[in-house]
Amino acid sequence: MTAHSPTGSRSGSATAGRTVLTGGRVVLPGGVAEGGRVTVEGGRIVTGRPEEAGTLDLTGYWVVPGFVDMHVHGGGGASFSTGTAAEALTVIDTHRRHGTTTMVASTVTDDLDGLADRAGLLSELTEQGDLAGIHFEGPFIALNRCGAHQPSLLREPEPGEVRKLIDAARGTARMLTIAPELPHGIEAVRLLADHGVIPAVGHTDADWETTRRAIDAGARVATHLFNAMPALAHRAPGPIPALLEDERVTVELINDGVHLHPSVLRLAFRNAGPGRVAFITDAMGAAGMGDGTYPLGPLEVEVRDGVARLVEGGAIAGSTLTLDHALRRAVLEDGLGITEAVHALSTT
Repeated sequence: MTAHSPTGSRSGSATAGRTVLTGGRVVLPGGVAEGGRVTVEGGRIVTGRPEEAGTLDLTGYWVVPGFVDMHVHGGGGASFSTGTAAEALTVIDTHRRHGTTTMVASTVTDDLDGLADRAGLLSELTEQGDLAGIHFEGPFIALNRCGAHQPSLLREPEPGEVRKLIDAARGTARMLTIAPELPHGIEAVRLLADHGVIPAVGHTDADWETTRRAIDAGARVATHLFNAMPALAHRAPGPIPALLEDERVTVELINDGVHLHPSVLRLAFRNAGPGRVAFITDAMGAAGMGDGTYPLGPLEVEVRDGVARLVEGGAIAGSTLTLDHALRRAVLEDGLGITEAVHALSTT
């Protein structure tokens, strides 16, 4: 876990790389410590007596752990799905400036060879400690719910093809989003779970029963819950309640004010609780940038007033969100408590 101090705080002198953060409102799992003291060294929270340490006065600021983003595609004008290792580092640096200290690189749908090549590059960054791993979002998703993924590149999750991506990641694949209703879908969920890769249900037309089967087979994450899946209906409930009500499942939420209404976000928290909700960005290359036109894999995206949409068709194409903004929105606009909001950003 790392410490995150707000922009604009005053810095003091540090000795031997150890600094004591003083005076701030420290968010802890059980509440807030007013005027707390946190010792950090090398960007990490450490225990023990803060002897011979510099100080950083954060009076008037909140002190929270570093954020974890398990679903992020890009930022700073760059993308994890295209470009060089240097461009991937641009994405990482962009989100670090907004408090995200741990991130899983998400890819978008491409042909299998392209995804395998991309996995090779991202696995090196993971092995170096720059990333926490790889999330394959596509190509094993539903055509009717593909959103900002290239429809012509979608595939059925045949075991051999799923295994190709797992192998290409060299032990760094952390998650793969899948529509479990596809042919071989449940089999692929089991295969992923058996190889230590989290199966995530998303971009799916699955009904309630199929979603339950996927969870029983090993699915443990709902990819951006509510988005790119059937809406809740009283006679055909679909995947949403199956994912919300099962304590084994962590649900992703994009809290940018575009993807979810605040009342829907609060509904998810009431049903799943902060221990099962993970705020994500699902950010594309425009995060941390201005309006304009940006690539998203093989597709072109126009960002207008901070909202990213495909040039062709107008579908929402990820977000331009950073997690510090998600925190401010959760507390100041959505009515969440600071402790539960930080839990969803740093701990889930």
